[in-house]
Amino acid sequence: MSGPRHAAAPEEWRGRYVAGTAYVIVMILLAAVAAWPIYRAPAFVLVVGTGSLLGAALAVLIARRGWSGWATAGLLALTLLIVGVPLAVPGRTGSSGELLRGLGELAAGVVVGWKDLLTVPLPVGSYRNLLVPALVVFLCGTCVALQLAWQHRRIAYAAVPMALAMTGFGLIFGRRSVSGPWDFGPLTIAAPAETIVGVAALLASVLWLAWRGRHERQDALQRAAHAGGGRLRRRSRADARRAALGVGMVAVAALGVALVVPGAAQSADRHVLRDAVGPEVELSRALSPLAAYRTLFTDDAIDDVVFTVTGPALPDRIRLATLDTYDGAVFRTGSSGAGGRFARVPAMRDPGPGDAVDAVVEAGSLTGIWMPTIGALASARFDAPRAATLADGFYYSAELGAAVQTAGWREGDSYRLRGTEVPATTLAEAAAPGGVTSQVEAPTSLRRWVDEHAAGTGGAALQALVDLLRTRGYLSHALTDETDTAWMGRLDGYRFVPSTSGHSLGRVDDMFEALLERENEVDGGLVAAIGDDEQFSVAVALIAQELGFPARIVYGARLTAEPGLPVCTDGVCRSGDLAAWVEVRSSAGEWIAVDVTPQHTQPPSLQVAEQRDPRVATEVRPDVVEEVVPPRPGQDDTTRADRGDPALDLTWLWATLRGLGVGVSVLTILVGPLLLIVAAKALRRRGRRRAEDPVARVAGGWEEYVDAAADAGRATPGHLTRTEAAGVLATPSGTVLAEAADQAVFSPVGITPAEADEFWRIVETERRGMATGLWRRWLAAVSLRSFARLGGTRAQTTERGSRRPAGRRTEP
Repeated sequence: MSGPRHAAAPEEWRGRYVAGTAYVIVMILLAAVAAWPIYRAPAFVLVVGTGSLLGAALAVLIARRGWSGWATAGLLALTLLIVGVPLAVPGRTGSSGELLRGLGELAAGVVVGWKDLLTVPLPVGSYRNLLVPALVVFLCGTCVALQLAWQHRRIAYAAVPMALAMTGFGLIFGRRSVSGPWDFGPLTIAAPAETIVGVAALLASVLWLAWRGRHERQDALQRAAHAGGGRLRRRSRADARRAALGVGMVAVAALGVALVVPGAAQSADRHVLRDAVGPEVELSRALSPLAAYRTLFTDDAIDDVVFTVTGPALPDRIRLATLDTYDGAVFRTGSSGAGGRFARVPAMRDPGPGDAVDAVVEAGSLTGIWMPTIGALASARFDAPRAATLADGFYYSAELGAAVQTAGWREGDSYRLRGTEVPATTLAEAAAPGGVTSQVEAPTSLRRWVDEHAAGTGGAALQALVDLLRTRGYLSHALTDETDTAWMGRLDGYRFVPSTSGHSLGRVDDMFEALLERENEVDGGLVAAIGDDEQFSVAVALIAQELGFPARIVYGARLTAEPGLPVCTDGVCRSGDLAAWVEVRSSAGEWIAVDVTPQHTQPPSLQVAEQRDPRVATEVRPDVVEEVVPPRPGQDDTTRADRGDPALDLTWLWATLRGLGVGVSVLTILVGPLLLIVAAKALRRRGRRRAEDPVARVAGGWEEYVDAAADAGRATPGHLTRTEAAGVLATPSGTVLAEAADQAVFSPVGITPAEADEFWRIVETERRGMATGLWRRWLAAVSLRSFARLGGTRAQTTERGSRRPAGRRTEP
């Protein structure tokens, strides 16, 4: 991209310089204001100031030297490499090793920093390499916008979309909500910050375009007057009226945008790129941990070490998943973000008040996307060798207090968590906030049981109901005692009672029907609800909602021993140690953990157990039907493969394919645009050569000849005749081509197809001779000069029989 021509009158190029520079400065300031909510850090101000100054300096240097677009790209890349680490990755400016890591993060920020910017909660500050996109925008955007604005050709108008793109960076990558409204008496301006930025950018662009058009008209009139020896008339009142009318129209349009559009958009949802990035797809596909709960207690999985937890200040519980959405069949984490959107975590976040906790977690047979976490998270630091991969796949929801890992787990993966944990609050002292809208309607049997046994209100009533339910429930992890009986050996004096899996409304309804039926019997004990944490957690959550408590289910492990509850021994959490409990929210806004595991010391009455088969949501199968063990879920299959079961290990294949995919993607990004340019030129050349009319083919051949000269870096004539243009280009057969083209276009006889083919043969010879050497031919093949060439030698008409002579521009 070449700079302005200095052969013109000084006031001509000086005006373009001043106006173009002023316009770009205004758009830089607006772009900085729009992007400020993303960063809100002094480092961002430094990036904007330094990047814009460097971009302007490069633009001046390139304009004075008249360098091409390739030189511009090379200088921008070199500048980004030199100043990128201290400006955009300030945390890597220490030793030489840190500097090398910084260069790697700089390169990664250029490629994937845009996606990372959408997955970290705002403001991101100077976290990792997230300042790299801002540096690219203000360094490259300033340089390119200034070069375009200074051009004397019509390509200068491309400075407007480039400047608007800089402003759009902050709006598109910014927050989901708009700025708060401004009240001026009876007038309310919605989204004032966004409105001011948008209107100011529109006004600046319109004013610069208007000035640019007027400047070009004045320049053309001056050249015409100079060539004809005349004199330009002074401005008239009509000119003043037209100018005032234009200004008034722009002002009215801006006022309409400022007043009407924000008000009309208040009822519409704001959608930004940030809405489309996150682990929602993985969450929607993941199997609910509650649905796979019983697979933890099979004989071949119960003693597997899922993860270990060590550290100086361990919490009471480790959270794996928080399940907040129930559809009557499965309890899962809402993929729509209803309970709190999962997002990336900056280097440090404010965890809030509480006791400090610090733990190191090492993965064992851990599978799936869920990540063990603690309390309110402050930071997570992953250890080598997969530190970068795990950090890239880590998402956290502060509302749910849960984390996911989309990169998957491998045995030995380790990370350190720091955060806070609020001391446990007694449920009996909590008050119900009320106003709970249940996602599903609780079974009639559950509501009847609650009505019959509820005493008091608030947390005390809920605690009493939970204690009663656990006392009258009985722990069972299986339907038969023929297989998977290792869990029974962990329970002293346990007597097996069968129970079905599942936690649908039908399964919960059967539990409470059994409780009500057993209470109506005169003899025998009152223990009748058979199941485990899967059913009892759902039952307690529904009971809590009936009493006005918002409730959710937590899947994890306990590190502190409690009577009758599973616990991880010495921080080693095995499959059989994992449990589920319920969290209810009090009127004070805190979440209180409620244990739900039923007792296992007092079995149901023997008489009852012998008289009735376990109740299921469907018809009871007769004894003659052979029991079919349901298939293991996908997570269990992965666990078996990790334990070394004889299966085909395709890990190396997926790693290879992933590496090839990344390599092909990078190659496509780098080479793809160049191949598109070559293909576009080939299609253009093919269309010209295969025109039906021989005269049009000859005219197209001449255009191909001039375009090849432009791509080769030669000065292409603007409005000369073909013969004059051939003299300027000075190629061996240029004059022959010019005379043949003029004869074909202006001769009434026309030209034969054979003569057109011969003309194109000469054009191809000339085109190949324009650039010598492999490197220059490649540069000419990917050059965009021929696409930006305006006018060319097309002053001559190509219609047969037309004799209108070619016009020539008169230079001052």
